[in-house]
Formats: sequence, C-alpha cells, structure tokens
Amino acid sequence: MASLKDLKNRIGSVQKTEQITSAMRMVAAAKLRRAQSDIIAARPYAIKTNEVMVSLVTRTNPDMHPLLRIREPRKCVLVVVASDRGLCGSFNQNVFRRADAFIKENKDKYEELSLVLVGKRSTDFFKRKPVKIRKSVVISNPSYELASEIGDDLIEGYISGEFDELYIIFNEFKSAMTQILHEDRILPVERIESDDEMVKVEYLCEPTEDVLLDALLPMSLKIFFYRALLESAASEHGARMTAMESASGNAADMIEKLSVKYNRARQAAITTELMEVVSGAEALKG
Repeated sequence: MASLKDLKNRIGSVQKTEQITSAMRMVAAAKLRRAQSDIIAARPYAIKTNEVMVSLVTRTNPDMHPLLRIREPRKCVLVVVASDRGLCGSFNQNVFRRADAFIKENKDKYEELSLVLVGKRSTDFFKRKPVKIRKSVVISNPSYELASEIGDDLIEGYISGEFDELYIIFNEFKSAMTQILHEDRILPVERIESDDEMVKVEYLCEPTEDVLLDALLPMSLKIFFYRALLESAASEHGARMTAMESASGNAADMIEKLSVKYNRARQAAITTELMEVVSGAEALKG
C-alpha cells in the first residue's frame, strides 16, 4: 500500500498536470476562434473560385493548357497535411492512416509515388518509411505565401511531366469536436460529365481562353492549398482543445480518487496510532 507521502506527491503531480492541460485548452480555444474566423472568411471565396475553374475547364479543350492535359498515370504525388505539434488527439493519426492506406492501395498502380509533407509531424512520421519524399514544409502559421510556395512547386512539376496525378489528404473543419478527413484529386482537374444544357453552353471569354486559363488555373490551385492549410489549422486547434478538455477531466477524476485513497490511508494511520496509545496506557495500568 502506498504511503501517505507517496499519495500526497501523486496528488500534487496530477494537480500540476491538470493546470497545464487547462492552460493548453484555453490557448487552443483562443487560437481556434481566430482560425475559425479565417476559414469562415476564406471558404466561400475558395469554393466559388473552384466552381468557376471547374465550369471553365468543362467547357475548354484539354489541350488548351498544360494543367488540363490528362496523361497516363505513371507517377503520383500525394500531399499530406498534418500539424507541427502534437497533443491533439487522433488528429494526425487519422491523416497518417489514410495516407498509409492510399500508399498501399496504389503501390501497384504507379511506377513512382512520392509525398509532399506539410507539417513537422508528417515529416517525423514518414521519414523512416520506405517512401520517396518530394518536399517537406513546416507550417508555423498558415498563409497564402506558404500555399503559393507549395502550389508553384507542384504546378511546375506537373507541367514539366515530373508526375501525372496529384492528390491531397487533409482535415476539413466542421466543429471543435468534428473534423472531416478529405482525400481529393487536384490534378488533372476533373471535368463535369453532365447532360445538363447549362453545362454545354459556351461562353465568350475576355480576353481569350488561354489567357484566362493561365491566370485562373494556378490561382485557383493556390487558393485550394490555402484553404486546406486553414481547414487543417482550425481542425488541429479544435482537436487539441477537445483533447486537453478530456485530459483535464481525467486529471480531476484521478485527483478525486487519489484524495479519497489518501483520506482513507490517513484515517487508518490515525486509528492505528490511537490504538497504540490506548494499548500503551492499558499496559501501564497493568
């Protein structure tokens, strides 16, 4: 049985842990509010830009722009978006499991499959695995500049024929407790196959289709990457807040149980001392 001193030390240790997890929960909640504001502001623009791009691509000859050309899928790049830090529950592990499954499912489909790892945790996870790493990026703070850097590298790689398909895996933010894991194909851009007459309508492009595509396609892809970074950041903070709240609750429960155990042990020790005093007094009387 643990001594009173040991129990007291354990209670103090768990109390310190509870203070840390509570502080981390409050920090994550503050960061989540900012990240949520950013994604709410950026999401409608990103969605509408993607709709315009897909609509234009559907009406355009695939030979009009190198980003639209569909080649035999021999080489593939997978972008894995995780976090720089841990202590966020299963946030990162869900992404890694999906990425591992993608690699296993497609290892025979492609001659080469390489990864673009966004977030320090994704680099730490995959650096010891037998898979080619094309690029590793630390997020720090999600920004359009970082998304543009990633986008420029991948756009240049696709145009030069370094790979034939591009996929991305990331968490989409829904709420502090809910994240939706996405696995999306980015390149080549998918065309809408529909019998809808509105889809078949041709539009006049000003100045010309090729100039419009040169401007819109790279921009829309960078905006998509920017949205993915924001979605992942908000999801990370929500997952961390939920995990720290759960950890604080578990610490409080443990403190309560240890306190009960400590009080019982203390009561037993006092009872034992009283019995020894009474026994000693009786012995002196005898």
